[in-house]
Formats: sequence, C-alpha cells, structure tokens
Amino acid sequence: MTAHAREPLPPGGAGEIGGVTGAAADAAAARGRLLAFRDDGPLATALGHLARGRPSPLPGTLAALAVTAALLITGTGQQRGAALLVPLAAVALAGPGAGHPHGGRFDWLVPPGIRLIEYGYLAALGFAQGVAAPLVYVLLAVLAYHHYDIVYRTRQGLRPPERLFRAGLGWDGRMLLVAFAGLSGLLPFACAALAVYLGVLFAGESVATWARYGHGGGDGGARRDARGRGDVLTGDLEEE
Repeated sequence: MTAHAREPLPPGGAGEIGGVTGAAADAAAARGRLLAFRDDGPLATALGHLARGRPSPLPGTLAALAVTAALLITGTGQQRGAALLVPLAAVALAGPGAGHPHGGRFDWLVPPGIRLIEYGYLAALGFAQGVAAPLVYVLLAVLAYHHYDIVYRTRQGLRPPERLFRAGLGWDGRMLLVAFAGLSGLLPFACAALAVYLGVLFAGESVATWARYGHGGGDGGARRDARGRGDVLTGDLEEE
C-alpha cells in the first residue's frame, strides 16, 4: 500500500533535504501545486480519501468534462430537476482523483479541466435560468481571481490555508449549492449571495496574506511566517 506524506519544501528546491534530492523536491512541489490548483471542497476531498489515491485523476476528469458538456448541450440547464445531474456526475467522476499525488505526465491537465467544468456549468445554468449576465460574470470573475491567487501564491512557495479551501466550498460544493438553488427557483439570489460571500472571503484572506508577506521581511520572511501556520507549499511524496 502506498501512503502519502506531506513535507515542507524549500523555495529553490536545490540541494538535498532528508535524503530527497533537489529534483525530487521540485517534482514533489509541482505535485503539491497541482493539488492546490484543483481547489477541492469537502466532498471531493472525502471521496479522494475513500479512494486512497488509487484512481488516476486525468481519466475521471476528462469523463466528467465530457458528461458535463453533453448534459449542457442537450439543454439540461433549462430543466431544473435534471440540472442537478451535472454536479453529481462531475463529483462522482472527478472527486475520487483528489487523493492521487498527480505525478503523471499529463496530470497538469486536471485543474484546467475542473475549471472548465465549474465555469461552464455556472455560466450555462445561470443563463438558462434567467440570471442577469453581469451577475454571472461577477461570480465567475470572483472565482477566476481566487484561482489566480492560488497560482501566484504557489509561485512564491506559499499555499493557501486549508480553512480557505473549506470556507470557499471547493468547486464541488459551489456547483452543488448552485444546482440546489436552481431547483428551488432561487438561483439569482444564490448567485448574488455567493458572489458577495466568496468575494469578501477570497479578497480579505488574500489581502491579509500579502500584508503579512510585506511585513515579513520579503520572500524568506513570508515563508517563515507561513511555515509557522502550516501554509508552506507542500508536495505529496510517495513512501512505499
């Protein structure tokens, strides 16, 4: 059985730490970034734990993307009951891969695939059920800002705290919340409330993090401050 242990990685990935060469450290850091880029919520994370990292993430994500596209193209978004099928299918197919270390050659395609699923579903459902276009764009812009922030942080060797992923609901939680709101006829209200909540959450946490970054004596100071809170970017290292 393979276990996955999280180890803090140095910013440059050079040299040898605990028997791990610089190349291995860089590879582990890359895997840690891909896991952060997924932006999994509690449900996908739980499915990943249940699957114990066995299923490769790419086939499930591609299948989820294909199913989502097929359901949206056939007009599922116009049928409130059937619209719930999209997030359920996406979570069931892509969720179990959340526990995989994402070390495959093409596993870098997984986060963009998940972004297409989430953004495409939110936009298609919103437009199909009469949500004002500016509101849909604002919600998508908030999510795009969040995902850009994750990418930029990891380039500095930092990882958003786990509480941010939980509070942000993850791609799976957001899709399910919007789906249930569509079933109840409250989709415009739900989109507005979600945009405000996530905007305050993501912007507030981002400002707080980069304020600490600025007061931490530069790049090294920020990492020392983050390491004390457990926010340093980590990679999943396989142990046989």
